[in-house]
Amino acid sequence: MKIEIEREEDGRWIAEVTDLAGVMVYGATRDEAVARARALTLRAMPTDWCTGSAFQS
Repeated sequence: MKIEIEREEDGRWIAEVTDLAGVMVYGATRDEAVARARALTLRAMPTDWCTGSAFQS
């Protein structure tokens, strides 16, 4: 799954998994935002999708 990452004007990072509605998170750093997006995705997906290799950032 692709993770789109942008930096907001206030300095926060936002990461969105575009293939899943509602999977959008903020982080203080780019890495934190990506980690939070991955964690939220894994909670939202069935267990057979939870391989970690499905992510692109």
